[in-house]
Amino acid sequence: MSPTSVFDLAPECPVVPVVVIEDATDAVPLARALVAGGLPLIEVTLRTPAALDAVRAIAAEVPEAIVGAGTVVSPAGVADAVGAGARFLVGPGWTERLLGAMRDSGLPFLPGVSTASEVVALIERGVEDMKFFPAEAAGGVPYLKSLAGPLPRARFCPTGGVSLASAPAYLALPNVRCVGGTWMLPPAALAARDWGRVESLARGAALVSCRTSRPGGR
Repeated sequence: MSPTSVFDLAPECPVVPVVVIEDATDAVPLARALVAGGLPLIEVTLRTPAALDAVRAIAAEVPEAIVGAGTVVSPAGVADAVGAGARFLVGPGWTERLLGAMRDSGLPFLPGVSTASEVVALIERGVEDMKFFPAEAAGGVPYLKSLAGPLPRARFCPTGGVSLASAPAYLALPNVRCVGGTWMLPPAALAARDWGRVESLARGAALVSCRTSRPGGR
């Protein structure tokens, strides 16, 4: 049976590299570097013309990777991601139509929120797993900590400005199950196709942030 939550896909390592791929030929070596570094859950953002081909290539050629589609903003984007072989979906926000399409896809998904009202609205609709975006700009660790008391059912993946230094503070919160970030994907390394550098940075993220159990997690 497929997992019902993105958080079930790789619970031992709650760090999700958020990848922007300009050239689809980079997708497979990049994914292999991330997996070798200990980060198998990979979000490829649908921000470039190469994104769907990148998802398709990773799904076909890197079986150790769990590739998902991010920046999903429409029902058409959901359909495209599913067709490319994505195993989970992430949106920067949500609407009723987008939420319905994500549900209908049968894949685990994370709709994006940045306010308490949006969180309440999703809980009313039976959704408890969410992306908190843009995390740092929307209040960061203090904001998520303040939501834990009144909204204990909500579980978050903060993304947007999260760094190697701040990731442990996010992951220490009882309502955070994973973090998304780009710090293991510096533009200079991607431009140079320095996959060894990416693997090393991924390994650093895994060593700092990955754990076999998290107190307070569900």
